[in-house]
Amino acid sequence: MATFQVHTSPPLRGEATIHTAKNSVLPILAAALLTNEPCSILATPKLTDVDMLCELMRSCGCQIDWDQETLNLRADDLCLPANDDPMRRMRASILIMGPLLARLGVARVTLPGGCAIGQRPIDLHIKGMQALGAAVSLRDGHIELSGRLHGAAVYLDMPSVGATENIMMAASLASGVSRIENAAKEPEIIDLAQCLNMMGARVSGAGSGTIIIQGVPRLRGVQYQPIPDRIEAGTLACATAIAGGNVLLRGARSEHLRALLFKLQESGVIVIEQREGLRVRGKAVQPITVRTMSYPGFPTDLQAPMMAVACYAPGTSVFTETVFENRYMHASELRRLGASIRVEDRVALIDGGAELHGSRVICSDLRAGAALIVAAVGARGDTYVEDPNGHIDRGYERIEESLTELGVPIKRLTAD
Repeated sequence: MATFQVHTSPPLRGEATIHTAKNSVLPILAAALLTNEPCSILATPKLTDVDMLCELMRSCGCQIDWDQETLNLRADDLCLPANDDPMRRMRASILIMGPLLARLGVARVTLPGGCAIGQRPIDLHIKGMQALGAAVSLRDGHIELSGRLHGAAVYLDMPSVGATENIMMAASLASGVSRIENAAKEPEIIDLAQCLNMMGARVSGAGSGTIIIQGVPRLRGVQYQPIPDRIEAGTLACATAIAGGNVLLRGARSEHLRALLFKLQESGVIVIEQREGLRVRGKAVQPITVRTMSYPGFPTDLQAPMMAVACYAPGTSVFTETVFENRYMHASELRRLGASIRVEDRVALIDGGAELHGSRVICSDLRAGAALIVAAVGARGDTYVEDPNGHIDRGYERIEESLTELGVPIKRLTAD
């Protein structure tokens, strides 16, 4: 779908405004299905994942239209999806399960698709809906759920972000009190809870391991602006750590990026919290040790861009991926640029400091694609990052424009 040409970059200068977080926008869009009143999501990023979820929600009878950067929605004639093709292509589409079940008393979903970064089963979503009173059956390749929802205690075997969001939305309209134990703690969970509460829900404890939801009979419409994208901010910070320089990431929130900022500082990068956002200065000159974990640990979505940084930092860096079992696919492409990376199961050893050189590489998934662009910033000559499946545009709104604002010589050569 697109090929990005990246030339060796000088030290980065200037500022880039961080877009609204995709991982907040998607569940908040799904939450609009919980009410028959109008909802407006401000500063919605133009991403293919957003487009696919909108396509799926339209097939559920939701009216959707853009007003510049505001997405207006109204689901006053809600129904089961007439077209489940978007669900097969995007994992976040499973988030319509809870709202449909809560509003209609029935839901039908298919196994979702998305990046091939490992097994991401939906059993925790199903377990949560069953605890709330739903009957579950498999029919014609679809998962069908039905029943009147009631308050219940749900324990998640792992703090799944999507399952926490789905259960939280479904429980908002269930009768009685629900409790989610071992809930995910990500900033996007807090953002969804705040949006739900503005719609009239009664959610408390978001951001902690236990979330309490007091069900209400109905929810109202809302106008809401989600938080800035911490993953985009982290990706641009990694580009700066490779090229050096002095940049302002306008709107970035340091409290959402603590794990990354500590690792950048360990590598020698200077990070300054400012009222306008985050200022990042200097470049990585020391090896690092990274272990991905659930929030507030180091985010798996920034493991690949941070590995690109480690390729330039002299010494041996050690990465351990604990979240997904197949998230080192970018390593082989980084080796095409001259990186020295050894992968053994979930551990990667990076011998950094050697000069990288431009080459033609292929994007295997969303964050891997961003990592290859970031790595190309410091590679000698021209690098061509091919993205035939459009992974990068799923999570970064015109990434080349953000990097150009900072002085990176990057061009989008082809686009669909």
